[in-house]
Formats: sequence, structure tokens, C-alpha cells
Amino acid sequence: MKLPAVRVNEQGRPFLENGQMWMYRNNLILHDENVKDGDIVRIESEDGKFIASGFYSDCSHIAVRILSRNEHDVFDRAFFEKRIQAAFDFRKATNYDNLRSCRMIYSEADLLPGFIADLYQDILVTQVSCSGMEQRKQMIYDIIRNVLGAEGIEIHGIYERNDIAARAKEGLEQYKGFYGKSESSPQAVINENGLLLNVDIENGQKTGYFLDQKSNRMLIRRYAKGMKVLDCFTHTGGFALNAALGNAEHVSAVDVSKTALDQAYANACLNHLEDRMEFIQADVFEYLDEIQEGQFDLIILDPPAFTKSRKTVFKAYNGYKRINKRAMEVLKNGGYLATCSCSRYMETSLFEQMLKEAALEAGVLLKQVSVTQQNSDHPVLWQNDETSYLKFYIFQILNAC
Repeated sequence: MKLPAVRVNEQGRPFLENGQMWMYRNNLILHDENVKDGDIVRIESEDGKFIASGFYSDCSHIAVRILSRNEHDVFDRAFFEKRIQAAFDFRKATNYDNLRSCRMIYSEADLLPGFIADLYQDILVTQVSCSGMEQRKQMIYDIIRNVLGAEGIEIHGIYERNDIAARAKEGLEQYKGFYGKSESSPQAVINENGLLLNVDIENGQKTGYFLDQKSNRMLIRRYAKGMKVLDCFTHTGGFALNAALGNAEHVSAVDVSKTALDQAYANACLNHLEDRMEFIQADVFEYLDEIQEGQFDLIILDPPAFTKSRKTVFKAYNGYKRINKRAMEVLKNGGYLATCSCSRYMETSLFEQMLKEAALEAGVLLKQVSVTQQNSDHPVLWQNDETSYLKFYIFQILNAC
């Protein structure tokens, strides 16, 4: 049966034909009167040529989220089974050591728009951000259970973290809680590269924890041996714990939140690392101004997103510059700086410009050690800029000659 159709204007057509995963409402010129919110529609050019198929939204600025560019695809259960199996096979190939602490499905990057699924031991945590997926989520959950079950991974509960602003834009209710009946607790203990971590699925950031920094935390573990380390914005201690596990001489973990620091300390105790660590409740901006020059060999800057829109990028730029400049100033000659941004609006070129300016004003040279992005279970789909957001740099800091 032929899908109901919508038509895109000539301004929007080239973007879709070049791989863009979203069709915006301002490019919509016509839609079938029978189209309902959440339906799968075919996108046509003004002259009726097929371009793609996807989930239609009645109210979002994103009118259609692309599912396929194959005109002959049938969007039945088998179609979604194939997509979900492919997403899991990708994780088996790229994250085989961390399958029980892993993002299993990353929306557009896995060609399953509007749907995220993270696995924390035996609890699947999901976020559904479009009507099309909301209407099919029971089927999606069943398929995921089957795919994971075939690998011996049993799901004891599905927790929905649908407390996200994106749902409101689709006219969907915001809430969080277990889907259906579950005897599981919204808490989990995961093993991340040999490090045990408590995860608060109900109240933690994102779906409970920052899985996207796994590989970057391993870099810190590799370089921290024998160093005095300062982890700023430590949250529940991810980078600080990896530094301690990597045999750092001492680790200072700073955060403004006492709740986060209590959780970080609990994680340290879980791994018997508390004797090499201290947890400091302080405003990071103020703390950096107070520390002595040469006090630390390695400083880690992993701040929350200073900007969540293009309107506040300039303010965010200054915030990033302030903390990076100060870290460069206080590190000893030959010390190391690990710094990152998790905001997709702070584009790579802008972030690197900020780092160069900070180094110039601090009177130091930046010797690059490593440049990475998010962990591979959060894959970047090059046709969809929104899937690329995390920038992570490690530099050796040298006095200017």
C-alpha cells in the first residue's frame, strides 16, 4: 500500500537528497489530508519524485524524521527488527567489553529517529522523542528484548526517561518511570572497563550516567600514573575514579553539588579508591582562582553544557575560556590539560579558537596529545550534524619560549 505523501519545496529538497535526516516544517508545501500525527509518510519533490520516507509530526518544527530512502521498504515488524539487530551488532563489534553499560540505540545515528536506549546491567533505559516512535514503542521494546535475549542478556525492567523537553515539542507528555510492571529498582551497579559504578537511573543526568565519555575516561586512566590530578565538575566521579585507578598519586574531585560528591565518594568506596582521593564541594570557577601554581600535574575540565542554543554561544565561549585559561596558568610547566565541551552549539572550530586565545593570554604553548569525540556507542552520523556534539582534547602545557 502506498504511503500518504508530503511535499518538500525546492529550497529543502537538496538538503534531503544530500542525506539530511530531518525535513523541516518551513520546507513543507503540501501534505495528504489523511496524514495523522506519527504516521509514516513518503516525502516527494514538488514534481512528485520520491525522496525519502519517515515519521510525520503534526506540530513539531521537524515535520518528518527520515527512516529510509528506499522507496520499496515496507515498514513492518521485520523492518524494525533489521534496524535494531544492526544497531546491536555495531555495539558487539565496537563495545564488546561494555555491553552491559552501553548505548544500544542512538536515534538518527542508528537510523531509528526519535528513540534512545541505554543498557545498565539488566535495566533498559529509553527516551522516546517523537510521536512515530511513541506509537510503536511496545513493538520496539519487544524486539529489543528478543535481540538482547538471543545474546544471553535478559532485561528485568524498562525505565522510561521521557522527562525531556523534546517531547513537549511533539505534543507528548513528559514523565519518567518503569514501563509496565517491574520489580526492579531504578538503581544499578555497572562495570565500566573494570570500574564499578552506581547509576541512579531515576534522577541521574541523561538516562542515569554519562556513557558517552567511556573511552575518554580510559585515556585519563592511561596518562594519570604518578600525577597529582584535579577533576573539575566531577559529578559522580567518572574521570577522577579512572585517574585513581590508573595509579595517580592523588586525585582531587571538585563539584558544586553535595549530592553528586556523595555519589562519587560511594563509587570510590565501591572500588577501594577512597584513600587516594578527596572530594571538595566548591564552585569550580572560584576554586580554580584559589589553587596554587604548580599544585597539579593534570587538570580535567568536563563542564556541563554552557550553552544549549545558538543564542547563548558567546556567553558560553567566555565561560569556557575563563576556566581553560586559568587551568593553563596554574598547571606546572609540562603538565597536562584534558578539556572538553558537550554542547553541539559550541562547534569544533569555535572551541579550538577559544583554546588558542586562552593559551595566548595565559602565555603557554599547547602540545596536542589527543583529540577525540564521544564513545563509539554514540556513533556520529556525518549526514546528521546533531549526532556529533562531544569534543575532548588532551594537551601538554608548556611555557611560551
